[in-house]
Amino acid sequence: MQDDLRVVFESRNRRSCADRALVLESLQIPHSIVDDGATCALLVPAEFSARAAEELRLYDEENPPPRPKQRRQVNYQDPLPGLIGYVLVICAIAWLAGYSIFGENWFVAGRVDGELIRDGEWWRTVTALTLHSGVKHLVGNIVFGVLFGLFAGRLLGSGIAWLAIVLAAAAGNTANTLLLESTHRSIGASTAVFAALGLVAGFVWRGKLMAQDRWSYRYGPIVGGFALLMYTGTGGENTDIGAHLLGFVSGFATGMLLTVLGPLPTDNRSQSIAGIIALLLVAVSWIVALQV
Repeated sequence: MQDDLRVVFESRNRRSCADRALVLESLQIPHSIVDDGATCALLVPAEFSARAAEELRLYDEENPPPRPKQRRQVNYQDPLPGLIGYVLVICAIAWLAGYSIFGENWFVAGRVDGELIRDGEWWRTVTALTLHSGVKHLVGNIVFGVLFGLFAGRLLGSGIAWLAIVLAAAAGNTANTLLLESTHRSIGASTAVFAALGLVAGFVWRGKLMAQDRWSYRYGPIVGGFALLMYTGTGGENTDIGAHLLGFVSGFATGMLLTVLGPLPTDNRSQSIAGIIALLLVAVSWIVALQV
């Protein structure tokens, strides 16, 4: 190597120097790497410096550094109105059912009954979501419903989130009824709770709201959703695992569908209308149930 050497590349990354050294070696350009521990430099004889610099420039143009994929910007919304509505509705119906208001047995009128649903009593897929067998059952669904509803409300807005949850949970109850024996009976908001979990997982995954450059990020929402489903939705001798699973699946499908439909409205008017529709769906279902 000659004494008259020129620096054609310098970097703190020795791997970058080594890669460019391979380029020069393939072109039979004499070179050497000098590393002082902090930076490394690629040196060539003066008469080769112009050619080496040009070849390295072409190499850089053909091999641009990878750019990390940017996450989609998420405009988080206020989930509080939907959470308050959820808690008030299931607590109010728990009180009404507990005292048999209007002289009706709310549990008989509103529970999931496979045979009756197959005969056309569709409202039971909604009314059953608001009934609970006791305080422990009620409190459990309040806690997890608020937790998963919080995430859904922040992503979709209170109104749209809870309308989607009610529809997905009703679909989950319907599917569970059709797949089980006609004598199947159940009550509880847990189907809606896991529909909310599935809704978040499907919306985040299909909407690519997480970084997509690693498989763990790509499938993280799905894996996380199923992990929570397995951890919180499969225990207890009275647990309706089918309703939990199908509620999650219905919610997941609904979340993906919402991403396909395009940008969701975020204004207060649209959210209020969606929330009112969700409340009306529950109210109308109960009115029909108590009059049949």
